[in-house]
Amino acid sequence: MSRPRFHLAFPVDDLDAARRFYGGLIGCAEGRSSEHWIDFDLYDHQIVAHLAPEECQPAVTGAVDGKQVPVRHFGVILDWVDWLALGERFRDAGTDFVIEPYVRFEGLAGEQGTFFVRDPAGNALEFKSFRNDDMVFATDLEKA
Repeated sequence: MSRPRFHLAFPVDDLDAARRFYGGLIGCAEGRSSEHWIDFDLYDHQIVAHLAPEECQPAVTGAVDGKQVPVRHFGVILDWVDWLALGERFRDAGTDFVIEPYVRFEGLAGEQGTFFVRDPAGNALEFKSFRNDDMVFATDLEKA
């Protein structure tokens, strides 16, 4: 393993719906599972959907760029082409975006594409991409 991988466990209220969303729509390979949880491979990271309906609550939002961003969310940073393709896959599936795909910091060093969706249990996910991967942690947003 050349780069550490994260592990994230999160609640869902329907494992079949989670399987359709993560496995079918996003394309995550399924790992181990039981009647209470499912492992998914989210771009080489292990995420685990645990059946816990009582834990499924809508996330509080906060203002970012004039948009209401779910404060509790997770996601991945993709290559630009993969980010565009995934956004189209969600659009083609008729997904209701929490925040439609758009580009932040256009023309600046930290230029990035981002969008937010919710899984069937209401968990918020952000998918983003940087024009320049070296700018993921950039603090100086001067012209690129």
